[in-house]
Amino acid sequence: MNGTPERLPLRDIKILDASTMLAAPWSSTFLADYGAEVIKIEHPEFGDHARRYGKQKDGNPLLWKTLNRNKKGITLNLSKPEGQDLFKRLVAQVDVVVENYRPGTFEKWNLGWDVLSAINPSLIMLRTTGFGQTGPYATRAGFGTVAEGMSGFTSVNGSADGPPTLPGMALADGVSGAFGALSLMIALHERTNNPERKGQCIDISLYEPLMRLLEPHIVAYDQLGIIANRVGNGSLSVAPRNAYQTKEGKWVAISGAAQTIAENLFKAIGREELIDDPRFVTNDTRLKHVQELDAIIGGWIRERELSEVLDILNGCGAVVGPMYDVSQLDDDPHFRYRESFVTMQDEDFGEMRVPNVVAKFSRTPGKVISRGPKQGEHNDEIYQDLLSLSTEEIEALKLKKII
Repeated sequence: MNGTPERLPLRDIKILDASTMLAAPWSSTFLADYGAEVIKIEHPEFGDHARRYGKQKDGNPLLWKTLNRNKKGITLNLSKPEGQDLFKRLVAQVDVVVENYRPGTFEKWNLGWDVLSAINPSLIMLRTTGFGQTGPYATRAGFGTVAEGMSGFTSVNGSADGPPTLPGMALADGVSGAFGALSLMIALHERTNNPERKGQCIDISLYEPLMRLLEPHIVAYDQLGIIANRVGNGSLSVAPRNAYQTKEGKWVAISGAAQTIAENLFKAIGREELIDDPRFVTNDTRLKHVQELDAIIGGWIRERELSEVLDILNGCGAVVGPMYDVSQLDDDPHFRYRESFVTMQDEDFGEMRVPNVVAKFSRTPGKVISRGPKQGEHNDEIYQDLLSLSTEEIEALKLKKII
């Protein structure tokens, strides 16, 4: 079932996205996937830094195509008074503004929350920064790498005998982007139920969303004084839970996060007596004897090839899955059936396989309609349709490098 622009659930929401790089742009993209009209602003000369992030093909940025998909692209120099005036005129006609400049930058440009909310009292503004709008670190530069370190995430990530380990992807940006999209939807819902339809300003950092995912470790320290250590592919909360290598050198991930699942695993490997073994009878005892348990499970798996391991364990109600690299994702029949990836048409590359919209809506599903815009691709459309500028005025602004 495919969504169409007319039926997409957020088609009545208009977003002005003045952000750069990853986290905040992802927030607006997640809503654009469900029909929000997002106007993406870039500097007329320098563009968005995200155009230079990640791999390129034939001089064209790959990530940009999907990071800012389903958006309309315009150029606008917010550091110039004429650009600020155009921005304010656009603000009057949108529901949401998204920005992620260092705190104080928008205020320096006379585009702070007090100014914009006076122009449009129903406006919702999402401000994404490394450390938030307030506090001793507010004015510091902040990227996801620092957030991943300072949030506590890296302290529990990596092998037990290795250093704190950064993730191999933009984790903090992605998590903050998702929380940012959630925050926008909460604010939009509240505004709908607000008799005055008043908007509000949302202040989100890169590090705090990651802290929400670290809650098990945070509360364990708060109440028990336990400082979580790195355990590689293991877990401080559940046993068994690890990565195990098969006979031909492939890897599987196994979790026994519930008692019945652990018991199913013991039955599957032909070791039903482990269910009543005092070392493994409960999750707590299994955690105390996790090395012995991993040796038993790992030994059984090493004697078998991947296909046999998956067939036996899945057939007995254990929880197991192969550990893929990115080249294997599109080959999985379940992923293909659920359309976890979608083919996007692109004028530079022809076709691109990209992650599809995430949730499956029964009545109003989201849809990937267009790739990330070229720089200034929709200048004429937006400035003429929304601001009623003439062709001559638009050309004059281009000459002055305002747009």
